[in-house]
Amino acid sequence: MRVPRKCSPKFYESHVLPVLNKKHAVQLTKFDYRLSNNLDSDLQKLRCRVNYHALRFTDSILEMGKLLVERMRMKSKHFIALHLRFESDMLAFSGCYYGGGEKERTELSAIRKRWKSLHVSNPDRERRNGRCPLTSEEVGLMLRALGFGIDAHLYVASGEVYGGEETLAPLKAMFPNLHSKETLASKTELEMFSSFSSRMAALDFIVCDESDVFVSNNNGNMARILAGRRRYFGHKPTIRPNAKKLNRLFMDRNNMRWEEFASRVRTHQIGFMGEPNEGKPGRGEFHENPTPCICEDSEFKARQLLTSRNQTLDNNHKAREDHSSEKEQDWFEMDYGENGHPNHSKEFST
Repeated sequence: MRVPRKCSPKFYESHVLPVLNKKHAVQLTKFDYRLSNNLDSDLQKLRCRVNYHALRFTDSILEMGKLLVERMRMKSKHFIALHLRFESDMLAFSGCYYGGGEKERTELSAIRKRWKSLHVSNPDRERRNGRCPLTSEEVGLMLRALGFGIDAHLYVASGEVYGGEETLAPLKAMFPNLHSKETLASKTELEMFSSFSSRMAALDFIVCDESDVFVSNNNGNMARILAGRRRYFGHKPTIRPNAKKLNRLFMDRNNMRWEEFASRVRTHQIGFMGEPNEGKPGRGEFHENPTPCICEDSEFKARQLLTSRNQTLDNNHKAREDHSSEKEQDWFEMDYGENGHPNHSKEFST
């Protein structure tokens, strides 16, 4: 069944429940955003029990996901997970331009024609409005400005990145310890997953969820769901780029010193770091901000933990600035695509 977007509980009672009673099982397609944000508190809490406790990946996915996490922990006790949406269909859908000349315009325009309802793209407008996914270089610059050093280990969760290794090169120059499911596991280990994009995405989801810091280059469904889940389970650091303000800063970055750039990045990212009370109750999508399910006591404990983490990060950043201020005068050198992907429902169990 396909339900209307953001519909009320009454619709489920009158249309979905009779089918469920008759068939004993219902598959709801295109389910994201299909339930209204404005529900009674008891229903919202039930929603959280389903999202964060009842819903499970199948055993084979859970086991492989845990193995990837273990191998990341063997590389480093702490690691960052980056959800890098930079596949060709994602870029085509966004209507953004990334400097690849006529080749990029032709390739992405052809892909964009799959969506008949999309307006004619205006790349400059999309970028000004903060709707363009950050490039790998922009993500790297943001992380460095936030205080993460060259020795940090990054797990990159993505599909087939448009531009391949050339696209990832700037990020790898800033963070050489770059990993992915393909580098952590053999082709044989990934064989039962690699033909299904939804299964590969599920493996990335598990690693991102278990990471010490999660960062995305976009504000798509997977990033929002992970943000809500990490908030629900104790406000684990979750960095969402303030793309609208960061875009102007990236455009002007060659006209300022690194110290000024980094300071402005930290200012722009206030309110986008996954801290408690960052989102106001009722604002945004529920799966990104499940406020009715979060107790005040857990909020207080999370604030204490994050304050301690932030103080440590600030001290580390200041120490690096003191050590390198004389040398560092100049710059150092859309869930995956939906089209043609198999059904996701088989990847979960309850």
